[in-house]
Amino acid sequence: MRLRTTARLLAAAAAAALSLLGPTAAPASASVLDVPPSGANDWSCKPDSAHPQPVVLVNGTFKLMAENWAKLSPKLKEAGYCVFAFNYGHLETDPVPQSAAELRDFVEAVRGATGAAKVDIVGHSQGGMMPRYYVKFLGGADKVDDLIGIVPSNHGTKNPLAIPTGYAFCPACLDQRWGSDLLARLNEGGETPAGPDYTVITTRHDEVVIPYTSALLTGPAEHLTNVVLQDTCPLDPFMHDQATKDPVVAQWVLSALERKGPADPGFQPRCFGGA
Repeated sequence: MRLRTTARLLAAAAAAALSLLGPTAAPASASVLDVPPSGANDWSCKPDSAHPQPVVLVNGTFKLMAENWAKLSPKLKEAGYCVFAFNYGHLETDPVPQSAAELRDFVEAVRGATGAAKVDIVGHSQGGMMPRYYVKFLGGADKVDDLIGIVPSNHGTKNPLAIPTGYAFCPACLDQRWGSDLLARLNEGGETPAGPDYTVITTRHDEVVIPYTSALLTGPAEHLTNVVLQDTCPLDPFMHDQATKDPVVAQWVLSALERKGPADPGFQPRCFGGA
């Protein structure tokens, strides 16, 4: 399993490296990279009283929005939400503060188009951690209602690939290593700044954010729920990369979005198949 994981990470890293080579490495139609997932980026969508906040989806490192959110985006749209997604930071490899600034600007565009005072953010991996930088340092605290992280790198990873990949072409990978200066600054003085409600969803099978408990946050229970998938669905097989496609994850996300506060810690999702 370790060899398969290493091969998958190296393949993703190679794809990111090609993307940084410039126009000569781009596909024939570069616009393919900006195709949103199904259900996302209807800029005429207006939130209603049942779904007052538009949902912004934030990719994980080396991910494109169309693949990262292929399953969850249409489910959110079907549930009645205005859904928005974007690619950022050269396949999410730029330093986290730069990417957080891109998120800030995208949130402002969504707020402007929809007329909403706040947004909900659902992020995968780096996309679950990086918005916390926006909340804490870039004025996002009063513009985010729910922040839902799916296998987020909140305290970094001890995965040994983070360092060589980072020095080669991925500053964000260095920011996400265990004990990085960026994460020390982000987590200092409180991990859940006032403003949003926080829901963290992780899996014991995470092979990228190691240990999986690195995803979990500390904070007041009324504003934070930590979810380990196998606590409610013991046979849930999902790992890090495809966690956004887990139907159990989708239920937890909707649980958080549909109620005041974070996800209900007593929520019992329906377990599917091997889960």
